[in-house]
Amino acid sequence: MKPQSARLTSEIGFTLIEVVLALSIFALIGTILYGAFSLGNGALTKSQASFEKNQKLRSLGDLLGNYIRSSYPYRASAQDQTIFYEGEEDSLTFVSSFSLAMGGRGMAKIHIYREGEPTKDGILKLEEETPVRFDDTGEEGGQRNSVALQAGVDSFQLSYLDPQSEDEKWEERWDGQERGILPRAVRLTYRTKDGKESRWIIPIMMNVLAQ
Repeated sequence: MKPQSARLTSEIGFTLIEVVLALSIFALIGTILYGAFSLGNGALTKSQASFEKNQKLRSLGDLLGNYIRSSYPYRASAQDQTIFYEGEEDSLTFVSSFSLAMGGRGMAKIHIYREGEPTKDGILKLEEETPVRFDDTGEEGGQRNSVALQAGVDSFQLSYLDPQSEDEKWEERWDGQERGILPRAVRLTYRTKDGKESRWIIPIMMNVLAQ
């Protein structure tokens, strides 16, 4: 009877080949699952980064849009018929009826420009000065806040749509004192160091509603 018992025990056990084969299958399945998890996690991280970048770009466009759309034909006094609006190809200074520092309402002097050397990555910045004041000497005063809108800006360009032109004519500069009116829209274009270009065309509501 003892030899038969020993023979039965050996028959219900696992051979070395079966154990190695099972371990290999488990290792293969683990590798596949890890690869799928890693791929899914990478796609999720990339999607999250893209979403955050788009959200930041949308917020940037909304902020600039609120200021520029609310451009106001500000005059230093009732006797002064000239409009304070200085639009250059690389900077824009004007008075807006939108003020983030004052909760969205109130006049503010806005300055949009690129800070940094022309050959290096710059920073797109916005300065807000509230309230807008002009004293007898023509100097301005108030509280100034600065916001860095976008880092790594390689180039920055502004142009201005002439409301008196029958055709769509964009000007490289706009002087409110010379023209006596605001542009119909502002086109803002910048390129980042990775070569991606962003462009907004923002209408000025006072001129749009006057049409």
